[in-house]
Amino acid sequence: MVKQGFGALNWLVLIAYLIIMLLIGLSFSKKSSKNSEEFFKASTSNVPAWAVGFSIFATTLSAITYMSTPEKSFLTNWAYAFGNLAIFLITPILIKYYIPFFSKLKVTTAYEYLEFRFNPFLRVFSSILFILFHIGRIAIVIYLPTVALQSIININPYLIASLITILCIIYTYHGGMEGVIWSDVIQGILLLVGAVLIIFFAVHGTHGGFATVANDIANKGKILTKADFVWSVTKSTVPIILLGQIFNTLYQYTASQDVVQRYTTSTDNKHIAKSIWTNALLSLITIPLFYGMGTVIYSFYTHGGSLPQGFNTSALVPYFVLTEIPAGIAGLIIAAIFAASQATIASSLNSTAACLVTDIQKRFMKDKSDAMSMKLTRLSILICGFLGLLVTLVLIKLHSSDMIDTYLSLFGLFGVPIAGIFALRILSQRANGFGATVGMIVTTVICYFIQTHGVNALFVSVVGFLGAMILGYIFSLLKPGHKQDITGLTFRTINKDAKIKVKD
Repeated sequence: MVKQGFGALNWLVLIAYLIIMLLIGLSFSKKSSKNSEEFFKASTSNVPAWAVGFSIFATTLSAITYMSTPEKSFLTNWAYAFGNLAIFLITPILIKYYIPFFSKLKVTTAYEYLEFRFNPFLRVFSSILFILFHIGRIAIVIYLPTVALQSIININPYLIASLITILCIIYTYHGGMEGVIWSDVIQGILLLVGAVLIIFFAVHGTHGGFATVANDIANKGKILTKADFVWSVTKSTVPIILLGQIFNTLYQYTASQDVVQRYTTSTDNKHIAKSIWTNALLSLITIPLFYGMGTVIYSFYTHGGSLPQGFNTSALVPYFVLTEIPAGIAGLIIAAIFAASQATIASSLNSTAACLVTDIQKRFMKDKSDAMSMKLTRLSILICGFLGLLVTLVLIKLHSSDMIDTYLSLFGLFGVPIAGIFALRILSQRANGFGATVGMIVTTVICYFIQTHGVNALFVSVVGFLGAMILGYIFSLLKPGHKQDITGLTFRTINKDAKIKVKD
């Protein structure tokens, strides 16, 4: 396939976007350097609920999603869109069962509560696992879109990956959580505008316009088919997509620090609830936008347009943008793809720093001063950022997806079971640290076994969450006489003052 030129105007737009992101981060430098509390929580900044909601939306949407979602609907249909509905189903649960605890206990990381309720091991294990996962995640969300673009554009992937990551490190280093949130708002808006522009140009360029697209939808099963509603534990059909994504989303919104950290920007539960509902609404909007992108591009190439022979559809969106959309606008949409990556990276860097400072330094180090916290914060952002970049460059050199699949599979086995333990801690008064720890380990082993025997990864998530809850409770009963003061730490005792005892 002949590669496309990027063009001077597109470069100008992309560089202008990167400079604007850098300036936004630097503009919050003075406020974020006051103390670690302000850097991680932006608690005195009065960030609007809608902005926090936009930030959650941008954080959970990576460039991988921005390109792979249209690819799914291009190749098949909208069955996976049911996964987007999961956030609507769990939002009332988040607001009623989770947010009150994060707010009342004034935690900085999600994992502090695991020690309050269970033991230090679960706190440190979950925190370190999160840090390691997100160092790899930084690499992946830069590597995949960079390689996709490299397949169709004459660009130096090492240069692009380094530029995007380093600029993101700089504005996260200086801007703190408030800088990250407002950068996310700009990036989230850019993502949505980019999707609208792609749909407009695809429909406009399709012979027969929207009528042709509607005909394809009606006659070619480009939305849903009867086969999509069949129950299966090995195939990705609607029932398993929805059920699996409910538990995956519960993990992301209850046990993943990058999202939970947004809840700490306010002590007003109603304010936080508005943020979560804003994010849920944006997630709903992405269904017609991102799946619609794939459908209209399908119609475009089916009725007049053509893809190169042997074309890799992972680069479908950027290829359409660069070949069918005017220069300048195309540069803006390519900037949107990298905006999705940068929103993810910035959140990962800030949240991994929060884990290192809160769960390691302030918990175990002798020097617990805020001056040391700020030094460690800056250092961890630099180290995690450059480790992520180093892994990105290695992946570009090796150009292999096997390492990525293994990495995601390994950490994914632990993620959802940890969310099951988070649910157990709130709902059960009899659960204890021994039971929760053993339940999580046994569940992870079970998930590994069934995953290697052909069970769909989404069904593995169901087993991981429910298994950790149920086994965690059962194993808790096997240690009689184990008593812990859980006042204020479960749903039934939330209205009482928590008696938190954490050793220095």
